[in-house]
Amino acid sequence: MALCGGVGAMALPSELIVHIFSFLSDRDKLRASAVCSRWRECLFYPALWTELKLRVGGGCNGGGCGSEETPKLEFLMRKFGSFVRELQLELAPVDGYLSPVNPEPSTGRMDPAAPERDPHFSQRWKDATATYLDQVLCVLTSTRNNRNLKKLSLYGDTGGLSDTSYLEHIHQGNKKIKEIQHLFMELLSNSRQLRWLSCGFMLGLVTPCSLASLSNPSAQSLQHLSLLDHQMVSLICPTEVERLSGLRSLALDFSDLTSELCGLLASPQRVPLHRLSLLLNAAALEGTATDDDWKALVRVSANLRVYIMALEVDGSELLRVLKPSLPLERLHLDSYSSVVTDGALELVAQQYNKTLTHLLLLRDDGHFPDLSVNRNEDPLVLLAWRCTQLAVLVIHGYTVWSHNLVAISRLRGSSLRVLAVSEESIDFDPDQWTYVEGDPVHNLVKEVSLGLGRVWHPCLDSNLVLSEPTQHFHREMHAFSMGM
Repeated sequence: MALCGGVGAMALPSELIVHIFSFLSDRDKLRASAVCSRWRECLFYPALWTELKLRVGGGCNGGGCGSEETPKLEFLMRKFGSFVRELQLELAPVDGYLSPVNPEPSTGRMDPAAPERDPHFSQRWKDATATYLDQVLCVLTSTRNNRNLKKLSLYGDTGGLSDTSYLEHIHQGNKKIKEIQHLFMELLSNSRQLRWLSCGFMLGLVTPCSLASLSNPSAQSLQHLSLLDHQMVSLICPTEVERLSGLRSLALDFSDLTSELCGLLASPQRVPLHRLSLLLNAAALEGTATDDDWKALVRVSANLRVYIMALEVDGSELLRVLKPSLPLERLHLDSYSSVVTDGALELVAQQYNKTLTHLLLLRDDGHFPDLSVNRNEDPLVLLAWRCTQLAVLVIHGYTVWSHNLVAISRLRGSSLRVLAVSEESIDFDPDQWTYVEGDPVHNLVKEVSLGLGRVWHPCLDSNLVLSEPTQHFHREMHAFSMGM
């Protein structure tokens, strides 16, 4: 191999330098580009930037970048936006001003009157939102003509800011959101090989007309589609889904899964569906898929698995949703005031004993209701016994009796890969521990560790208890769909 003039690293051919740099993280690549002009030239070779993951927002406190970071974002998008093949964009909490501030107790979302009550807060909120809009514009402007784009994942962690009516308080807010919508539709129409399209809670980015802009080549190549928003309006039209004949993974609001759409997905002329993620809230359930619809869908898509997150859904609504023929693999029940009943858990254990692998049971109002009428007939123990595939069990906000926790660990053993229970959720039955020597907590840790075959402690990752659980749904849905 011929060497260029010079000594040391400078003597290496550019092709070899590019290969070496391919092992660096994106952050390290940018740092190395400041060494010299030749490294800079090599580091901005398109092959090194096929994938770009960005987390942006209006403030630094939540991990995003503020307005002072916008020039860096513009530089990255100007350099790579036109040819990047995979783009993942998350909009971080914007300095606390697009996160729940003065949240409503039932929703945990931002009080709409907050920006107007406090002038100081109002200006900070306006600045943060304006930065958010400018950065989304920056990303879409740079990628709108990208025909190499294969994966586009957009998520807006904008807390309780659920609709665009707030934008009238922002200078040119309504004009900017319309421009953003237009650029997004232009990006879809110019795409030629899009395989993954995910847009979650992006503050007015997606409209019911957006999907119609998707080019025919991308409509044929698309394998995953996720369109979610806080709006009550459906973002997915069955006639548009009909074009997506190669779709293997789908994520949408449960109310959008109508009998018509389910029948369309059950067509034998389509590629079988492998993953279906559904976000269930208190919306109307009339017209949604029936048990017969699920049967027809499963007949065509034999390997279909379903992930459901239910937000603030009471037991009666849950019983209406959980059809016997639904191939449920993951269930996340998250609420502030609603309580999951023992009957709902018993139904889950009976109907999905062969398919359920993940159960997350989270509640965040400070009270810890007891799921078991009889402490010796705990529904979680029965579920652990019946659901032979259960691998992940997460509990917070409900009372879990210590002896039942020991029973769960013994029933599932090492096959229960994750057993996360918050310490405040665990209670001790005095009758069970009267004659047990030593510290009850220490004895519990010892017994559960023996049952699982590994060291265990009562703890819960704070990321699982979120004021905005849609972020957890977006990330879990991404991992779930990638496994198809």
